[in-house]
Amino acid sequence: MFDILTSPDAWVALLTLTFLEIILGIDNIVFISIAANKLPKKDQKRATNIGLLLAMVQRIILLFAVSLLIGLKIPFYYINASWISIGVSGQALILFFGGIFLLYKSTSEIHEKVEMPQHDEDAIKSKNITSFSKAIVQIVIIDFIFSIDSILTAVGMTNGIGDKPMDALVLMVIAVVVSILIMMIFANPIRIFINNHPSMQILALSFLILIGFMLIAESAHLSHARIFEQEIGAIPKGYLYFAIAFSLLVEFLNIKMRKKIDPKEIPEKHT
Repeated sequence: MFDILTSPDAWVALLTLTFLEIILGIDNIVFISIAANKLPKKDQKRATNIGLLLAMVQRIILLFAVSLLIGLKIPFYYINASWISIGVSGQALILFFGGIFLLYKSTSEIHEKVEMPQHDEDAIKSKNITSFSKAIVQIVIIDFIFSIDSILTAVGMTNGIGDKPMDALVLMVIAVVVSILIMMIFANPIRIFINNHPSMQILALSFLILIGFMLIAESAHLSHARIFEQEIGAIPKGYLYFAIAFSLLVEFLNIKMRKKIDPKEIPEKHT
């Protein structure tokens, strides 16, 4: 089952996916903290940890469910017209609508973070949480909402990796478990880093746009779609990894440069 971990491609996918799961999970941590902070001080940490553990279990169950649907590769409906030809399968539908969802979710999240940064936090603060059990239920609901784009991102990053159907699932489960454990241990330092460098979260959401497009292209490729006699090809994942790595390198260089520049030393522009 773990033979997939001998593949360099699998390790690149695993590290990239774990990084994205952590960055994209920061909002989840923030909202879980808000829900837990409504409890007495002695229960706050326990509620956060139990909530994150339940979140991990919930995500793994959803990963199994999505993986079963992804396995439906046999077309059940064919579209043949003068300009388009497609064999529609369960796998293609999951990937296509998953890609559409990621495009919508990432663009709307970017808009909210730029225009209404406190919108979601204010909504959660308005919830009436008076007991430990209510806090846990609220945390699980919050995580379910955030699980959808997380799981679709995992599918996009690992689909087609490995020779066995279970290979991609193993990578996804490992990435989810590792990212949740890291968030449990380093939640506060990670949150501080993201608060000090909000562009990192915008960058991660931008990656979701790339992954969304890749999922749509993958669904067309697996459906053997032909548009105007041209077959849609799959986007090599190496392109995606390179784009993510290059963008992160540029962002880290920007962060380092901003630390070295003293705002007082920047010359004022004369008009």
